[in-house]
Amino acid sequence: MHKLILGLIGTCALCISSLGFAQLPVTANPDHTAMLASKDPKLAANKKLVYDFWREVFEAGHLELAPKYMTETYIQHNPTVATGRKAFVDFFGQFKKPQAIADKVNAPLVSITAEGDLVTLAFVSERKDPKDPSKTYTTTWFDMFRIENGKIAEHWDPMAK
Repeated sequence: MHKLILGLIGTCALCISSLGFAQLPVTANPDHTAMLASKDPKLAANKKLVYDFWREVFEAGHLELAPKYMTETYIQHNPTVATGRKAFVDFFGQFKKPQAIADKVNAPLVSITAEGDLVTLAFVSERKDPKDPSKTYTTTWFDMFRIENGKIAEHWDPMAK
């Protein structure tokens, strides 16, 4: 019984001491070429499609390139943007002005994953600590896309209205 009590005390002490350790920050992966690679040529092509869309259309604001990347009937699951390629272009056209297209995605990209017709981009997201607004923490933001006939047909992200 004495060993059991000492074991429980030790376990509790270990758990309590681990509460003092901070979260490890989310960090970007600088090797975009490696993230785009896949043994499956279709998955590699899907990754590249989404990556180039992100660089050229979303980040650089070249909304005139949207038809190259997006189906006309593009489905949007973000409550702040309506469904349809035209709705996407109209919404982002309000505040995105075309600029030089970078060779790499500028946002702090953590990973690119592809499975079937889905591609997910994961980014570092820095947030204010709700318990102490003078502090920040990092978490991960996800954008997921469904590819249909070589174009982006659907999008999800964790955006809340």
